[in-house]
Amino acid sequence: MQVTETMSQGLKRELKVIVGKDELAAKFNTALESFRHQANLKGFRKGKVPTTHLKKLYGRSLMGDVLQETLDETSRKAITDRNERPAMQPKVDLAQDKDTIDQVVEGKADLAYTMSFEVLPEIKITDLSVIKLEKETAEVEAKDIDKGIDELVERSISHEDQDGRAAAEGDRVTIDFIGRVDGVEFQGGKGDDMPVVIGRGGFIPGFEDGLKGTKAGDKLTIKATFPEGYPEATLAGKAAEFETTVKAVGAPKKPDVNDDFAKTLGVESADKLREAISAQIKSQYDQLTRMKLKRQLLDELDKTHQFDLPESLVNNEFEGIWAQVTGQLQQSGKTFADEGKTEDAARDEYKKIAERRVRLGLVIGEIGDKQKIQVSQDELGRALVEQARKYPGQEKFVYEYYQKNPQALTELRAPIFEEKVVDYIVELAKPATKTVTREELLKAAEDADKIG
Repeated sequence: MQVTETMSQGLKRELKVIVGKDELAAKFNTALESFRHQANLKGFRKGKVPTTHLKKLYGRSLMGDVLQETLDETSRKAITDRNERPAMQPKVDLAQDKDTIDQVVEGKADLAYTMSFEVLPEIKITDLSVIKLEKETAEVEAKDIDKGIDELVERSISHEDQDGRAAAEGDRVTIDFIGRVDGVEFQGGKGDDMPVVIGRGGFIPGFEDGLKGTKAGDKLTIKATFPEGYPEATLAGKAAEFETTVKAVGAPKKPDVNDDFAKTLGVESADKLREAISAQIKSQYDQLTRMKLKRQLLDELDKTHQFDLPESLVNNEFEGIWAQVTGQLQQSGKTFADEGKTEDAARDEYKKIAERRVRLGLVIGEIGDKQKIQVSQDELGRALVEQARKYPGQEKFVYEYYQKNPQALTELRAPIFEEKVVDYIVELAKPATKTVTREELLKAAEDADKIG
């Protein structure tokens, strides 16, 4: 095998690889002999078919297998021998004209191909211990627990139908209705015995207000307009009329917050319920703290590590982001103009996000490799169990999918590896702790969760 570098510009490489016809012939003869021992053809004893006969019947097919195997082996070896680290799978280009291909397959010519790829850049990791981080935390206050209790009470409200009651905020109104746009019924616009709680926002704006003051037995037409961003694009922004019959009006009845109420929620007492809600809120705050701290850290890593990025990785990341963004726009029936930007401006914005993600991915990978950070089989197993739980009744298929798809398993491992690297850096950086309000923590976490 001869390997010649034909191009080296920045991170881009191109190699020309030649495998001599004599080497190919030796590989072919080995493959043919192995096949002969297994061949079972009519008129011959197993393993005794003459090689000339096999070559005549299967020679071209066998040579095809040999060429593919040789391509795989030599392309890997060419890169390994040069200690190169390809950013993505190298692109292999073979001769396209039929005569040249036939010459190679018939063993009359060398196998020659070019291989193009980008290499990963050399990354110099800065002193991670000098990174300045601030860990924002919030205390769980009594009012936070009270709010959690109130939310549970709201979800536990029952309603009792009352004859002659005029519907008000919080009441449950049971209705039959038929919706029309431009006088024509639309799909999903009809319902019988439909419970509507006024003020809960379960229907389009204006509909619930139209039920206020109504009583059982009333018949009325409610006018309401679908929001511009309504999921069903054919109805978005359209004015509708709902022919409505009120069948019952129920007054809300809130449960008393006591031990009996707690027991309906699976908790032994009201005090234990407060403790459980406090622990749940604390867990949520801890997650928000982590999210903000991680965003700070990633911002610092991005700012302090600048190097050339493989275009192939950036383009691949960008395509994934762009598909997500345009898919969400299409689903909502919006355009980039609705977002106040042009498509070109959006492309530039998301290209920068792709560059940031690739840069951070390479930096985190480099730190993890140098520190020999590993994802254990137990950690991967727990992640696989969590993934399987998302598909009740389909757990077996989830496990089989990951067993058969190494790339999917790699994608499952990646976020675990990233979190372990983040833990390592945070421990080195020793962030200062700052107590903030719940609102400040929520705002900071909201900013940290933005795409990028």
